[in-house]
Amino acid sequence: MRTADDRPHEQGARVTETRTGNDRGTDTPLAGCAVLVTGASSGIGAATARSLARQGADLALVARRTDRLEELASGIREQGRSCVALTADLRDPAQARQAVEDTAERFGRLDVLVNSVGFVAAGDIEDGDPENWERMIDLNVRAVLHTAQKALPHLLRAAEEGPRGVADLVTVSSVAGRVARAHNAVYSATKHAVVAFSEGLRQEVTARGVRVGLIEPGMTATEMTADSTTGAVARGMPRELWLRAEDIARSITFMVTQPPHAAINEILVRPTAQPH
Repeated sequence: MRTADDRPHEQGARVTETRTGNDRGTDTPLAGCAVLVTGASSGIGAATARSLARQGADLALVARRTDRLEELASGIREQGRSCVALTADLRDPAQARQAVEDTAERFGRLDVLVNSVGFVAAGDIEDGDPENWERMIDLNVRAVLHTAQKALPHLLRAAEEGPRGVADLVTVSSVAGRVARAHNAVYSATKHAVVAFSEGLRQEVTARGVRVGLIEPGMTATEMTADSTTGAVARGMPRELWLRAEDIARSITFMVTQPPHAAINEILVRPTAQPH
């Protein structure tokens, strides 16, 4: 097999890979499945990767920070799973699409895509930073569109030919995708777009066995939400009462481990203390 050093990638992702044996338990619902998780270097993406590995999945991890990916991948390999680390900046459509192709090439299939990559920058429109707006649009919308489109042929094939009889495409949205609020308008606009896209796509592919799911977290304590301006959106709710990344990972795991006849299309998860 070609390595990251001798394999040409003109615009693609840099690949680091270690594969383990093929032993898989019979009590793991995702045994034999290949899963691609974007935004996997921290937060919800990293927690989801660990959770799905415990369900038997082999994983491709995508993010910009190679050191973080390799640390996470090492822990997943210790669980007996195969894991591929793909260094990519998903703001570049070519790299987003290449990450999907690299995953399918390495594993020979793709059964689950989890779009966890995202970015938030709260603030007023009047004095907002357009560069932050562009970054939110690139990561929260465009990256989702490009990875989803590139993944669809593989997911449809997995649904038709794979042992589960279904495939899953899950996108992490937000409560902000349901209710727009002051000081968070652009982020909310991107997440509203994701909600509409996911529902439209669901209608296109559900009859062919691809389940399209949407996870909508409330305030969640992650690296991405550590910024003080983001915290202001919580309207005074103490950070210790926010959700944890592992809470969202459990929801994603629940969604993709349903039996083939059941599709959980939306899960909205708020902290108990969050009223809005």
